[in-house]
Amino acid sequence: MTISASRRSFLKLTAAAAGMTTLGVAGTAQATGSPRLTPLRIPTRAGTFDAVAAGPRNGRKVLLLHGFPELGIEWEHQLLGLAAAGYRAVAPDQRGYSPGVRPLRIEDYQLDHTVADVRAIANSLGWGRFDLVGHDWGAAVAWVAAAKYSRRVRSLTAVSVPHLGAFAEALRTDPAQQKASEYMADFRKPAPITEDRILAGGPPKLPGVPPEKCLKYYERLSQPGALTSVLNWYRANDFTGYEQPVTVPTLFIASDKDPAVAPSGIAATKNWVTGRYRLENLPGIGHNIPEQAPEATTSLLLDHLTSVRC
Repeated sequence: MTISASRRSFLKLTAAAAGMTTLGVAGTAQATGSPRLTPLRIPTRAGTFDAVAAGPRNGRKVLLLHGFPELGIEWEHQLLGLAAAGYRAVAPDQRGYSPGVRPLRIEDYQLDHTVADVRAIANSLGWGRFDLVGHDWGAAVAWVAAAKYSRRVRSLTAVSVPHLGAFAEALRTDPAQQKASEYMADFRKPAPITEDRILAGGPPKLPGVPPEKCLKYYERLSQPGALTSVLNWYRANDFTGYEQPVTVPTLFIASDKDPAVAPSGIAATKNWVTGRYRLENLPGIGHNIPEQAPEATTSLLLDHLTSVRC
């Protein structure tokens, strides 16, 4: 949903593509070895989601939702940290990012559909209750899902993006947020205007993200129809109509150098959570917190999960 100043260099991506066999994605970990990521496919009525997973299958369940322009491997550090602590963690490539869930209509990327995907994925995995984590667009989905499915979502950890009630209010009233969100107008231009410009540039440089991972993101988005599907998230949504408060224990990890999220929405988010709420505002960090500050993100996440009873 949001993009840092350096993320705007994503508008300069080229056709250079990377393989899908790096970044520690391998078979399941042995009980005596270090945790590893394993690829996973999750069938649902909407289609089959690609995902990465880590940790024992009988561990407490955690679902992690990525943002733009990342994939589930955005959460690599957190997945491995959760697995080492005994959790079963799964990070799907969301609608449009997964080749098997790439509908053609713009309206198929409205938040109502991406939120329903959360329940469908959990059902397919056989999960009753689970903890939910999201960054960027994944946070937008997670805020709504935690409010809508409070009987199933044990806890929420939202990263970078405020509750959509607070965010929509900031977009209406705060000139700082309006300026920070100007890039969305470009992303909402009809296809293929933005797509052509993005695919005509050079590789992205995301703070804290290894070049090989940036290239992996690019490889996925360079697939036929993928980038249009991903940009349809912007074209389909204006962030209004999601004012339901969150009642589950919530951790919001924000940052004070995020060029895409103004302080007003961060501060106002407390008004949209009626359950136990904690805000951690990381100093000197930009927008892509899970990768730019992986140790801090993982530590805060584990601390939050430990504080919430099963």
